[in-house]
Amino acid sequence: MALKKYKPTSNGRRNMTSLNYKEVITTEKPEKSLLAAKKHQAGRNNSGRMTVRHRGGGNKNQYRIIDFKRNKDDVMATVQSIQYDPNRTANIALLVYTDGVKSYILAPKGLKVGDKVESGVNADIKVGNALPLNKIPVGSIIHNIELKPGKGGQLVRSAGGSAQLLGNEGKYALVKLSSGEVRMILSVNRATIGSVGNEEHGLVNTGKAGRTRYKGQRPHVRGSVMNPNDHPHGGGEGKAPVGYPSPLSPWHKKTVGKKTRSKRARSNKMIVRRRKGSKM
Repeated sequence: MALKKYKPTSNGRRNMTSLNYKEVITTEKPEKSLLAAKKHQAGRNNSGRMTVRHRGGGNKNQYRIIDFKRNKDDVMATVQSIQYDPNRTANIALLVYTDGVKSYILAPKGLKVGDKVESGVNADIKVGNALPLNKIPVGSIIHNIELKPGKGGQLVRSAGGSAQLLGNEGKYALVKLSSGEVRMILSVNRATIGSVGNEEHGLVNTGKAGRTRYKGQRPHVRGSVMNPNDHPHGGGEGKAPVGYPSPLSPWHKKTVGKKTRSKRARSNKMIVRRRKGSKM
C-alpha cells in the first residue's frame, strides 16, 4: 500500500500523508452480522469521574467482531473482501466458509480476494492458515499467537507485526518476537502463518492536530508548562529544568525509564531472552 502525499494548500496539508486504501481495500461496507455497538466513555468510569486522561470526542464507529481463535477446523473458507477497521491498525479480511458462516480475521500480508484459507491440525503451511505451533515448520513467520489454549491470539496483532518460530522443545515452542524477546509458549497454542499486513501504517504523517482528535485523543500538555500545583515539573522562570533526579508523573511517581514489570511475575520463567535494551 503506497503513501499518498498532498499539495501544501494549507499548513495542515503541508507534510500530511495518508495510506492509499484504494489499492488494498475492496469494499467500504462492513458485514452487518459481524458488527457490535461501541460506546465511547471519554475516559470516565461508572461514576463519571475521569480515570484516563487525554480521551474524548472522536468519530462514532462500530466494533468489528474478529475471530482471533480460528477454531473452525477442517472447513475451507474463501476471502470475500479486504476491509478497513477503524478499531485497529491492521486491515481485516472477510471469510466465507463452505457452510455459509462468515467471520473476520486479521488480513495477513499477501492475502488477496479469492484466496482459500483453513485452520486446524491438517491445514497447509500457507499465508492465512492457522495451526498449532507444533505443526508449523521451524523458522516460519507467524502472527496472532495464543498464550492460552483456546483463548485466541493475543500476541503480534498490529499492522506489520511478525514473529518467528525458532524451535519446538517438548511441550513448549520457542518464539522470537519483534522486540527481540525470545519466550516459551505452549506448543498446542495456535498461530497464523505470515505477517500482519498494512505495514506502512507507521509511516503516516498526521499533518494536523485535528486528525488525532478524530481518533478520540485529546491534547497532551507537557508538565513543564504547568503551574507547580498541577505538576512536579511546573513553575519557575522561563524554561526551568525538571529539578528532580528523574522525571516524575503528575502524581509524583517515577516515570520515563521506570521499570513497571513485577520481578515476581509468573510469566518470567517463560522468557528465555529479554527484549533489546532490557536490564531486568
